[in-house]
Amino acid sequence: MFNSSRPTAWLTAFSLLLSLCMGIMIGDRAKAQSKSSTGSYAASAGQGSKVSADLHEIISSAPTSRVRVVIQLSAKASATLNVMLNNPSVRKKIELRSFNSFAVEMPAVWIATLAANKEVLYISLDREIEMLGHLTSTSGADAMRQVNGNSGFDGTGIGIAVLDSSIYHSHISYLGKDGNKRVVFDKDFTGEGMNTDDPYGHGSHVAGIAAGNGLVSKGAYSGIAPNAKLINLRVLNSRGAGTVSGLLSALDWVMLNRTTYNIRVVNMSLGTLAVDSYVNDPLCKAVRKLVDAGVVVVAAAGNNGKNSQGQKLYGQIHSPGNEPSALTVGASNTLNTDSRADDSVATYSSRGPTRSFWKDTLGVKHYDNIIKPDLVAPGNKLIAPLAKQNYMVTVNPALNANVSTNDDRKMMYLNGTSMAAPVVAGAAALMLQANPKLTPNMVKMILQYTAQPLAGFNAFEQGAGQLNIEGAIRLSRLVRTTLTNSTALGSSMLTTTTLPTPQTTVANHTFPWARGMVAGSTWMRGENLIVKYQRIYNTGVLIGDGVLIGDGVLIGDGVLIGDGVVFGDSVKTSGGVLIGDGTPFLSILGVLIGDGVLIGDGVLVGDGVLIGDGVVFGDGVLIGDAKAEAQSATINGDDTIEVPIEVDDETPVCVLLGLPCP
Repeated sequence: MFNSSRPTAWLTAFSLLLSLCMGIMIGDRAKAQSKSSTGSYAASAGQGSKVSADLHEIISSAPTSRVRVVIQLSAKASATLNVMLNNPSVRKKIELRSFNSFAVEMPAVWIATLAANKEVLYISLDREIEMLGHLTSTSGADAMRQVNGNSGFDGTGIGIAVLDSSIYHSHISYLGKDGNKRVVFDKDFTGEGMNTDDPYGHGSHVAGIAAGNGLVSKGAYSGIAPNAKLINLRVLNSRGAGTVSGLLSALDWVMLNRTTYNIRVVNMSLGTLAVDSYVNDPLCKAVRKLVDAGVVVVAAAGNNGKNSQGQKLYGQIHSPGNEPSALTVGASNTLNTDSRADDSVATYSSRGPTRSFWKDTLGVKHYDNIIKPDLVAPGNKLIAPLAKQNYMVTVNPALNANVSTNDDRKMMYLNGTSMAAPVVAGAAALMLQANPKLTPNMVKMILQYTAQPLAGFNAFEQGAGQLNIEGAIRLSRLVRTTLTNSTALGSSMLTTTTLPTPQTTVANHTFPWARGMVAGSTWMRGENLIVKYQRIYNTGVLIGDGVLIGDGVLIGDGVLIGDGVVFGDSVKTSGGVLIGDGTPFLSILGVLIGDGVLIGDGVLVGDGVLIGDGVVFGDGVLIGDAKAEAQSATINGDDTIEVPIEVDDETPVCVLLGLPCP
């Protein structure tokens, strides 16, 4: 039935589709930032475009309230702006020097006046953040160390910043090979004061997965990089809660102190709702700046992969996991076996595409729609250090793994993407030890290129596939150490002309590598990703930069991506072999484009209706035969996509989230 809102939606979707087909860059960093400052993302006409949607609702409904906000500036604060920020009514002011931003508490009625200042780029709520909550064998770490010359790769010299609820210093798992403690720095950003006992318990578990030494139970619960340095930045309080401003303050500290502690990896097993487009989100912009500076930033995807009825949910990636440059990690379920033949994506693991958005001057939402997560890693029932008398175990004693009665040797188990993220953070530390010249983009490419595609799961669920540390280290060691931002496109990438065998054997199960990677809203694969240097590996660009669309076939722009790389025109359910293999799931972009408009299989339709693969969706109702129904998605009112699934995980959702169970 026709209504007056459809022409705008149709024109918006059609213009975007046309621009894609004419070769617009996907995820182009320079253009995105330019749009943010010139008006397309933060339009000069209208203050609403400079204010996040949830903050705008507060201003409209409760103008007399006080709000905590993050203010991003394009330049140094003017005299007029300084007068406002220094007003006695403005409290709890935090200056974030590295990101040219402030976090403040102020009257909501001031936001409109504040947004009118030309140096103000964007204002968003200081949202709450929360944790998203046999390993070395199944991840491939043991297989890697059995290769001649790899035994010493344990993270030595690499700093991993753990932004979480703190680290329990007294636990034996954090001792180094020299007998000294490897937690080399502590700082609190919660306002509660630094606590190295970790009263909540989440951070100690996360740190142990990334870098526990395995001294408990003769190495049965070793972390991935057991001799890496740990930088303990406390951003979650004694009940597991934090704020965006606290997290930004910690990221600001990392930016300023990264060289002092050789911080090459940041782990954030936490997140907040992804409301603002990554172009405007202050967390995303902070992550981008760190990545551009050479720091690998690992973020948990989130634990919202299913609803209370057991249906799959799509579009639930958390911030800062929606940032393209972040290494966003979902969780796989290994069923507690070393063999990877039975591995799957955990049902609770959040799925893409990213649904953060910006609004134009007409109020139309434009969604980011980036393929996330980038990959998955083991996250189910992982055993790692238990912080003494922590809140999580106190309210749920069943989390105690009962490994020891000694407080400094106790272990606990948790599930979630919070646990999967530090597995990847530890792997990144090993890669950087093996080849310190790798850029964050190279790390991401190698991790995805060597990943194991899991059969039956699409790219919105697993990215390129499941982490494979053996393959990642093998390929990392072959990459030239003389590559720089000035290296010409197409130059030799490796130190050898003999390519690595693209498969790995773990626990007597041999699996192929993905031999490709996800890039913005598409995927790409081919040997030239590792044979010839691609300019997308430079610092300061996104992996999705320079990807062009034309006639259903994607090609490189000849500057950032060279020939010999194949690009995808659809997201597929994996055949378990190469990335992009399998049954078509959604076409590029067979996902929500904006304002309830979907594009699928070359057919442009509106109002939440997708036509493709013989399956029709509309108004939250799934129409199709039983077979199609099992593979298909529906749209509900809050822009998430649901798919009926069979719930096969035994662990209650409360435990997955690390919360008290009823």
